[in-house]
Amino acid sequence: MLSISEITKSYPTPRGDLRILAGISLTLNRGDAVAIMGPSGSGKSTLLYILGALEAPTSGQVTLDGTDPHALNESAQAAFRNTHIGFVFQDHSLLPQCSVLENVLAPTLVAPADKGGASSDLTRARELLTRVGLGDRLDHRPGELSGGEQQRAAVARALIRSPSLLLCDEPTGNLDRGSADSVAKLLLGLHSAAKTILVVVTHSQQLAERFPVQYEMDGGQLRRVDVAGSGGR
Repeated sequence: MLSISEITKSYPTPRGDLRILAGISLTLNRGDAVAIMGPSGSGKSTLLYILGALEAPTSGQVTLDGTDPHALNESAQAAFRNTHIGFVFQDHSLLPQCSVLENVLAPTLVAPADKGGASSDLTRARELLTRVGLGDRLDHRPGELSGGEQQRAAVARALIRSPSLLLCDEPTGNLDRGSADSVAKLLLGLHSAAKTILVVVTHSQQLAERFPVQYEMDGGQLRRVDVAGSGGR
């Protein structure tokens, strides 16, 4: 379960503190899928980074599976992110010098995913890449893939540790419409199968409308959008 309680975020400026988030509270359970929309500068990416323990809130608390990652020391926080949280960014952030398979395995280099160790990780990586349609591209470098294929590899990498929480920041923002549609279907399908908590921030109404639950950032708060009859389109 992901619990967000009265999260605020402000940044100091010469004219005083600039408030970005104003007391956001939300609870999500395994299997929930949420899209958060809003214009640039509205704070949606800031919220995502706080949920992913990449940035600390000014006040409030985030707990994932009973742990507040912001209360951990730096090394414990990094280990928690690696084990419990998967990230997909607008820029796929693949390592250009590594193969697709090596990129997907990168999060497991910190520690093996389970008692099966490296062998188990390798098997899972190959299975994930097959599921995202890249089973025949394991040895290719990112530069040899299309934009949509690179993002599908990034999705596989985000899921390699079987995270409780999958966070996506504009995952289709750099893709053409066809590739964006393919990645959106992939994200929702893999999320449903893995029973993760999926949170996507996006400018794309087309992407957001695929989600059964949608929010808009408004004045530093989340406002739920009425999507009756539109989920899953």
